[in-house]
Order: sequence, then structure tokens, then C-alpha cells
Amino acid sequence: MAHPHIAERSFGYVDPNFPNPGGKNDTSIIIYGYTPSIALAAFAASWFFVHLVWHTAQTWRLRSWWWATFSVGLVFEIIGYIARSLSAKKDPYHLIYFVLNYFFIVTAPVFLAAGIYTILSALIPVLGRQHALCPPSLILFFFITSDVISTVVQIAGAVLVGVRESRQQDPSVANNILLGGLAYQVFAMTIFIVLAAVFLVRARVAMRDGGYTRFCLVFALATLMVYLRTIFRLAETAEGLLSNLATHEVYFACLEFAPIALVALLFAVWHPGRCIGSKVRGPKRLASHPV
Repeated sequence: MAHPHIAERSFGYVDPNFPNPGGKNDTSIIIYGYTPSIALAAFAASWFFVHLVWHTAQTWRLRSWWWATFSVGLVFEIIGYIARSLSAKKDPYHLIYFVLNYFFIVTAPVFLAAGIYTILSALIPVLGRQHALCPPSLILFFFITSDVISTVVQIAGAVLVGVRESRQQDPSVANNILLGGLAYQVFAMTIFIVLAAVFLVRARVAMRDGGYTRFCLVFALATLMVYLRTIFRLAETAEGLLSNLATHEVYFACLEFAPIALVALLFAVWHPGRCIGSKVRGPKRLASHPV
């Protein structure tokens, strides 16, 4: 969805159809590499708002407070896409809008992933600890800690990229910091996928007998969608600023927004609080109405 009339300069992109206001916080280029689409940003903000209400209402009704981190992630998505809407409609050169967009959209999946990690830790006592390679408490501690560390590194890199770009300085070091955070996140999620896959295969009989097969498939698909999004961010950063992935909004729409939007929809329909229960502990406890 890159803007068709964006001129390229040696140091970045400008949009001849959107004159630079030249304000205090305006950069000389559009750091996105294109003028963001207001249609995509507004639709995304609306989509995540609807799902925030849907998720939070179910979490409240079912008293499944362990799933509340997912709602926090949706709030971050909404803020990020509102900032992106301001870039698209008001001022694509504004550094603060870009930083807010990047910070909240990059950080949101940390909270969404925390919910996914908690699902596995909840399924283990339900379907049988003997099927898991690691105890639930270790899974939560390691993977949530890993997400926090990788996100702190990513945000530091993203902010530095914005600062260096605004000063027309070489952003390579800042981009490498961002790349390191993303690489570690992909590494940690790869380990999680292996652990989850082994558990689901081993527990397939208990899964079938307890009526959890469909929900486990939803869990697996959602995990892969978050993983796809993270790999996209890694590939985009590895290519470097002003590269093909970074400067064409269609990649952002299909590989950043779409996977996370699907995850929100899947868990709204198959809400973990309803499918697993209000608690995340207790040996082989079955939810009252698993689906």
C-alpha cells in the first residue's frame, strides 16, 4: 500500500503530495518509507477496539483474569494504530507519531504472546504433566522474561533509529540493536513452538477424550501467526532501512496487521477462559464446556 507518488532522495523518502509542515518534531523525510494508509490504520484501530471490548467482556464474565494480558496487548495495538492514523492523515513527517506507532505496535505482541504462553501452562495440568518437557511455571518464567528482554532491546533500537534518521545520520548501529532484539525473540519463540508441538502430539489422546482438539488447533494456529509476524519483523530489519520490505506497506498489512488481527479473532471466538477455565492450575481439571 505504498503511496504511488513518493519521491526518493539520497537520505530517504518524501511525499510531493504531502508538503512537509516543517514543525519542531518534523523530520526531513518520511521515516516509514511511504505515507501510511489512513484506511488501513483506521480499520486496524477499529478492529482491535471491537476485539478489546469482546475479549474484556468475556474475561470479566468468566473471571479468567489470567487472560487479561491479552486485553493489554489489544490496548497497545489500538494506541499504535491511532498514532499511525495521525501520521497518515495529519503529518507523516512527525517523529513522535512514528515513535508512538512503532513502540506500541512492536510492543503489543509481547502481551499477546504472554497470553499464549499462559495457555500452554494451563493446558499442561489439564491434559497431563507427563506429556510436557517442562513444568508450566518454567515455561511462563522463561518465555515471558525472554519477551520482555527482547522487547526492551527492540524499543531501544527503534527509538535510536528514529533519532538517527531525524538527524540524517547513519542508523546502522541502531538498526543492528533492533535486529538483535528481534533475533532473540524469534529464537525464544522457536523453542516455545517446539515445546508446544511435542506436548500437543504426546497429549493427543487426552486432548481428544477431553474435547480439546479444536481449541488446541486454534492455539497452534494463533502461535504460528505470532511467529510469522515476528519473522517478518526480523526479515524487514535484516534488509535494512529503506529496503523493499520496509518501504512497501502491503507487507506491513499482510505480515504485521493480518496475523495479529486473526489471532484476536480466533481467541475471541474460542476464548481461553471458556475453553480452559477461570484458573490455570489443578491436575487434569476439565473445563465445563470445552470446544
